[in-house]
Amino acid sequence: MVNLGDVFPNFDADTTSGRINFHEWLGNDWAILFSHPADYTPVCTTELGRVVKLVPEFQKRNVKLIALSCDDVNSHNGWAKDVLRFAEDKSGTLPYPIIADTDRSLAVKLGMVDPDERDAAGMPLTCRAVFIIGPGKKLKLSLLYPATTGRNFDEILRVVDSLQLTATHKVATPVDWRPGQECMVVPSVSKEDAAKLFPKGVKTVEVPSGKSYLRFTPAP
Repeated sequence: MVNLGDVFPNFDADTTSGRINFHEWLGNDWAILFSHPADYTPVCTTELGRVVKLVPEFQKRNVKLIALSCDDVNSHNGWAKDVLRFAEDKSGTLPYPIIADTDRSLAVKLGMVDPDERDAAGMPLTCRAVFIIGPGKKLKLSLLYPATTGRNFDEILRVVDSLQLTATHKVATPVDWRPGQECMVVPSVSKEDAAKLFPKGVKTVEVPSGKSYLRFTPAP
């Protein structure tokens, strides 16, 4: 498994957009790599279709997208037509590449194998992993879902908003936070520095312990 803050491993792979070197494709941008157990499967098709519709939202955030599935490129290209039909997209082209991982080498390397799901040949399938990678090719977030549970890409967008905000300001985002809502001042910022860093004001919530650690401020 890749730990948070680690440089995401590099690899070469065939994709629906041709052969890539992952680090070269990534550059110094934000990116999301999301994996799927297999082509032509119901839950995966709904997920890829949802991402097609959300591409403009990810583009606003300068986030690249790349998928992975344990089938070959020819299979991916055929499956893409079903995905576009489900997404009601008439462009004829999937707006992000799909990596081929027929031998499961990437699934194993990145810790994405789901031991409870196997294909007709008995080979293990890839789980539904999400890796959000930030500048410097550092892993910012990882999520692992079983094959039977589809992901919520609205939540993934929300996480991207939080990660990008907290990467540039000394704040954290509280439970159920949405863009535009109040943030929290991180504990490492002193009371004096908080007054300088957050001119919109800092509100401290009193708690029985008497510790002044619940500090809220309007979004920077």
